[in-house]
Amino acid sequence: MSLMGVDIGTTGCKAIVFRMDGEVIGQGYREYPLLQGQNPGWMELNPQAVWNGVQSAIQEAVARAGNGDPVTAISFSSQGEACTPIDDRGNFLGNSIVTFDNRTIEQAAFFENKLGAERIFQITGMPLHPMHTINKILWWRENRPEVFGKASKFLCWADMAIYKLGGRAAIDYSLAGRTMAFDVHEERWSDKILGVAGIEESLFPEALPSGTVVAPITHEMAESLGLPEKVMLVTGAHDQPAGALGAGVIESGVAMDATGTVECITPAFDHLVLTDDMRRNSYCCYHHAYPGLYCTLSFNFTGGSLLRWYRDNFGRTEIEEAQISGLDVYDVLLGKASSGPSPILVLPHFTITGTPWFDPQSKGAILGLTLGHTHNDLVKALLDGVTYEMRLNLDYLEKSGVAIHHLRAIGGGAKSRVWMQLKADIFNRPVSSLNVSEAACLGVAMLAGAATNIYHDLKEAVSHLVKIKETYEPQPELAARYAERYSLYCEMYPLLRDFLHKC
Repeated sequence: MSLMGVDIGTTGCKAIVFRMDGEVIGQGYREYPLLQGQNPGWMELNPQAVWNGVQSAIQEAVARAGNGDPVTAISFSSQGEACTPIDDRGNFLGNSIVTFDNRTIEQAAFFENKLGAERIFQITGMPLHPMHTINKILWWRENRPEVFGKASKFLCWADMAIYKLGGRAAIDYSLAGRTMAFDVHEERWSDKILGVAGIEESLFPEALPSGTVVAPITHEMAESLGLPEKVMLVTGAHDQPAGALGAGVIESGVAMDATGTVECITPAFDHLVLTDDMRRNSYCCYHHAYPGLYCTLSFNFTGGSLLRWYRDNFGRTEIEEAQISGLDVYDVLLGKASSGPSPILVLPHFTITGTPWFDPQSKGAILGLTLGHTHNDLVKALLDGVTYEMRLNLDYLEKSGVAIHHLRAIGGGAKSRVWMQLKADIFNRPVSSLNVSEAACLGVAMLAGAATNIYHDLKEAVSHLVKIKETYEPQPELAARYAERYSLYCEMYPLLRDFLHKC
């Protein structure tokens, strides 16, 4: 018996077939274009292109896995907030409006006026923001009434996949939380939010806990995708809690640190944390994929893309060295980085900021340059700056009521021993690398396995499939030196904010 985990992202879909022991036996990937809408700041996906990509990725994974170990259950993780209107026959009625589309500012202001940010946060666990799904639905009603009038459901992508494959619309609690229409206390669609919005609950899918069997795949879809009859479809999770589960983050005080284009820290905790500091610092609070736990997100949108920016603009020498040596270009860059804290400070706001600031007008800054500094000092400053920003988030989370004492790293950054040790020293906390490479797919595959009794429960699945490869402990002397530089870093944004807004 094998399990499939499917991760439907903003620009691509990955499907992986896992054996019971976690070994990958087949995988597929398909990209689809992110579209610029008709106005500046509008960002969309063609839902047919996404759905075609999902089917093709599944077909490829199944073909590569072969017939020796057939898939018995599938579950899905997906990007949050993006949703798509469908009619009563399941036909797409419009493009999917993605997370960072900016058209819904007026709708968020509507909720601010009607309920206020504090009340919304206390109901939904979501800081009021235009990105959330309920604002997109209101936008359709107000600006595309012909679409809204035909809509039978508005579905996010994990529940869309279950609906297309099994004919039943069901969403898990964590992804439902990203809509800003879900009551995290009652674990149901919020009468208050929907009442103020004037939206019928019937437009939403059924909300169920992560890891709930929804339906068997239809005969037609099984035949089309090369899957066995009666493969069970299981509710999954929003991509970040799915990844946290796949990284074995199933107890309070532990967090996943995912380093990719965006760096995101996802901690687990065993009770709702809805403090004023959480809301003021833009931290959400919603269901984890693991039963009885909750999570939040702290993130920096610039993240690992800062190294790519340096590579593409200033790293010609390192690119050539990588081509000659056969090494990855990032290993070459990191290998040259200066040891210890860089004498240069970098504010990594090269895109819009993430938590805790949520400042769309901030900019990046490089301070302290002299003629004596080298490009190696700058590379190290870029690494330091991204890591300082995440240390700042760890501190703000602790002040808000969420303490983190150990991090489990996944993503590209987890492959670098230099960056892992740097994180441990700047965070002043142990950071572990894992045997897991595709945490979101593995996390939802574990949900599928526990739901269909392949594993006794998720705790057993985690203990069997997730192993720590190496733990990096803070080095006291270096941690103290980084702490001194970090104290200066904490002064940068407050000092520069007003000036950066004018740049």
